[in-house]
Amino acid sequence: MATAMHNSRLPPFTAALLHPRYLFNWLGLGLLWLLVTLLPWRAQMALGRGLGRLSMKALKSRVKVARRNLELALPELDESARERTLKANFESVGCAIFETGMAWFWPHWRMKAITRMEGTEHVDAAVARGQGMLLLSAHFLTLELNARQFGLYRPGVGVYRPNTNPVLEYAQVQGRCRSNKYLVDRLNIKGMLKALRQGDALWYAPDHDYGSHASVFVPFFAVEEAATITGTATLARVKKTVTLPCFTLREKDGYRLLIQAPIADFPVGDDMADAIASNQVIEAAIRLAPEQYMWLHRRFKTTPKGVPYRY
Repeated sequence: MATAMHNSRLPPFTAALLHPRYLFNWLGLGLLWLLVTLLPWRAQMALGRGLGRLSMKALKSRVKVARRNLELALPELDESARERTLKANFESVGCAIFETGMAWFWPHWRMKAITRMEGTEHVDAAVARGQGMLLLSAHFLTLELNARQFGLYRPGVGVYRPNTNPVLEYAQVQGRCRSNKYLVDRLNIKGMLKALRQGDALWYAPDHDYGSHASVFVPFFAVEEAATITGTATLARVKKTVTLPCFTLREKDGYRLLIQAPIADFPVGDDMADAIASNQVIEAAIRLAPEQYMWLHRRFKTTPKGVPYRY
């Protein structure tokens, strides 16, 4: 099993990381390490929920975005139900701070103690057939745990956005590779294709709004024309690749790593049909725990010509 200690692809620690300008970054990481190391899981979740409720007063613009997303995506909810979901969502935002620390700093044994894996037979089947695995995921607030937990079963490769702060970049790469092989920049398509061709598991979350480039407008929740990237199907077309939906859901006593059966007849070769299929899988997973999804970003900001801006 790959670990941070033995992974030659990890960034080296250099003296430049100790520059005084990064003092508060190191203090913040140190405090997070201390809290997730010393506090029991339930205490961390209680503290996280409290921080999340407080954050609603400090992050008013994000509250506005999340509320609007819920209005657009889930119009079937009445106002009181949306407000309850909104509050629970920000409580989940607070929990995500501690979950990031767990994913980056916890030893394997402690992570395994709160992880229930479901659907590992689909991974076993793909390995037996020599297939690469495209792990179709989404930006749940538990996303840091998702890749870490999957790596406990079979180390894979993560797709990510590098951080411009070198200390935070060092910490996130070290943390995300605790039980996985290495990370690939989200712009490095060749690197993603290579990982799949080598039979690796590639973690991929295509659910954000990345603009109109390489995107199609298809339904996502109640929004009939949501900009959706076509890269999922591009990766899924790699020879001997199987697409496995993979999500982590927070439960009362820990987390459920949910690995679902391969998406049937995917891809079909039509960008719109394939984008619809991937969106349907992601939407169904979000509906299992809508309060745990990252509603804080402007998921529906890009609109087709003639459609007004939604925010």
